[in-house]
Amino acid sequence: MQNPILILFLALFVSKSYSQDCSDLFISEYIEGPGQNNAIEIFNPTSNEIDLSGYVINRYSNGANTGPQSWPLSGIIASGDVIVLGNGQTVDIDLGTYISYAVDSIFYSLLDDHCTGDYNSNSTFYFNGNDAITLEKNGENIDIFGKVGEDPGNAWTDDTTAGFTDANGGTWWTKRQTLVRKPTIKKGVAMNPIVFNPVAEYDSLPDATYNGMGYHICDCIQTSILDVNKNSYVVYPNPVRLGEDININATSNITSIEIYCMKGTKILESNKKIISTSVLSKGTYVLHINFDSDKLTQHKLIIE
Repeated sequence: MQNPILILFLALFVSKSYSQDCSDLFISEYIEGPGQNNAIEIFNPTSNEIDLSGYVINRYSNGANTGPQSWPLSGIIASGDVIVLGNGQTVDIDLGTYISYAVDSIFYSLLDDHCTGDYNSNSTFYFNGNDAITLEKNGENIDIFGKVGEDPGNAWTDDTTAGFTDANGGTWWTKRQTLVRKPTIKKGVAMNPIVFNPVAEYDSLPDATYNGMGYHICDCIQTSILDVNKNSYVVYPNPVRLGEDININATSNITSIEIYCMKGTKILESNKKIISTSVLSKGTYVLHINFDSDKLTQHKLIIE
């Protein structure tokens, strides 16, 4: 006879350890750049908007496993959209033994939310490559970057011989890097890993790469929201410099493209796949792409 207590325990363990694909928010991008250019991008892979109340980003510094620095999230994140949170230090600060440099203006403009830029007030986004980052929902971890309780040295690396720490050398992956979650990843890591292998779920981009902040490509959206007609698409460049052209390509026929300001007012409508930004102003917009299959997708557009 099966033990009902054991069955219940296993069911609870599985439910806490392995969330379903595309069912909740997860970390989609990690930026540890020059100065204090540090940010975390959070992606909504579900088919519904999500209220961010109850979600928190935690930083466990230098191998700590308790007492994290925390940043609560707020607002609403639409289906397939992201929120970018990062360091808001806008001036250089002389700390005596060294200078804490201000973040880059382009980097700052891409943040949806930012800490105060005062380490003593909130140091969540003052990570430096060897700090674990968690995304928590109502007191439960739903995604972990790094390994809570482990100090890897300067950074986690690609070196399997040292458990992906830098004890034996290896290439830094979490310091002075931009890491983007692979499109095939559809959920976060809820349980603290035995070892953190950044290569397994992230693609590495060069230091100070910020042009991917603000959107994320994930198989969840392609298969759940646009699955009926396989309307995968790409918008580039994004961010785009004022005066340059935006290119929109898709696997299905596009009937119209609309650009809205953040207040919901339509600014521009076109049936062309190349749009000039010369008639717009710098800022953040919402791009609507309409397909002949009566499908609609929304995309954040940033003009610098």
